[in-house]
Amino acid sequence: MNLSILNTEVQEFITSNLKTDITKLVLKGSPFENVTIQELAEQITSKNKCKLKLPNWFSTKNIYYPNKLNIEQTSSEITAKYKANLVSGELLVDITGGFGIDTYYFSKNIKNVTHCEINENLSNIVTHNLKELNTKNVQTYLGDGLELLNNIDAIDWIYTDPSRRNDKKGKVFLLADCLPNIPKNIDLLFEKTSNILIKVSPLLDISSAISELKFVKEIHTIAINNEVKELLFILEKNYNSTIKVKTVNIGKTNNQHFDFTLNEQSTATYSLPKKYLYEPNAAILKAGAFEQVSKQLKIDKLQQNSHLYTSEKLIDFPGRSFEVQHCISYDKKLINKLIPNKKANITTRNFPQTVNEIRKKTKIKDGGNLYLFFTTDCNNKHIVVICKKQTKTPNK
Repeated sequence: MNLSILNTEVQEFITSNLKTDITKLVLKGSPFENVTIQELAEQITSKNKCKLKLPNWFSTKNIYYPNKLNIEQTSSEITAKYKANLVSGELLVDITGGFGIDTYYFSKNIKNVTHCEINENLSNIVTHNLKELNTKNVQTYLGDGLELLNNIDAIDWIYTDPSRRNDKKGKVFLLADCLPNIPKNIDLLFEKTSNILIKVSPLLDISSAISELKFVKEIHTIAINNEVKELLFILEKNYNSTIKVKTVNIGKTNNQHFDFTLNEQSTATYSLPKKYLYEPNAAILKAGAFEQVSKQLKIDKLQQNSHLYTSEKLIDFPGRSFEVQHCISYDKKLINKLIPNKKANITTRNFPQTVNEIRKKTKIKDGGNLYLFFTTDCNNKHIVVICKKQTKTPNK
């Protein structure tokens, strides 16, 4: 950590060059004796990455930024706030602290938080930034978080975000291959606490993770603007009841929630397309709540593997809603007749051709106000459902 970066004139230079072409800036060299142009470029690049993801950090003066990889791997403020609402108590230990975004928001709901980070430079950066953010109830610890646990008793929560990169295996998708190895150390964690919160990659298979862990109580799938960002597992010591799954899609104007119990007996009903068509949000699809959506919301699926739903009356649906204009068989001539301007938004669900293959065959370009769903119906026939996005509010 180069403290010279925090000098007033250096900070002003960083702020005034946020929109400058980095390549051209690097060629000019550094105007400061104690700060290299590479360090300046890193600060500018990383701060720009924080503008939308970490607006509180971006707008706070004298924040010191790590490299862009740390920024990319850290939680967003939106997901960090969500996680903070899941915990409470006297002490939380974040054994894989990183850039400290989660730690900061945990400190809003927990009396005392310990941030553990094995990288000395990153630990120093977090210590500095927490002071700038006027956070007084966080203790930073340089070292292995698992080792620190041996010196602490009575922890209300342990939080971990294991690294999905392994020196030998590269990117990994099993918890046992992450660092630290949580399944291997799970008994140690439960010696120190009754509550564990684990953040894992959205690419991780939920069933696989459950089999690697023990005492799983809740699973949360978090999407932002219909893109899954995080999977969370809440573990409670000696918990052996049903697992609750909570999905949330955090949007610009509203949040969509859908909860269910894992492995509950849910049988979907099926139908050909009716007046309205529904596409579940990404959080629901990740959670695999395919039968539960039909049962809870009392709407029909088009087919077991299509994961599209339909109803005669409009409902408030956790995803996208459409009004059906036509439902036809997959026939190029008929499609071209119904799409005269050759422009439409295309989605495939349980269909043998890709979007690109369909566009190439039909010559339909992207855009317009029509939405085409190429899918398979309950009679196992390939169909095209032509829709318009639904803007009406359902009657309560």
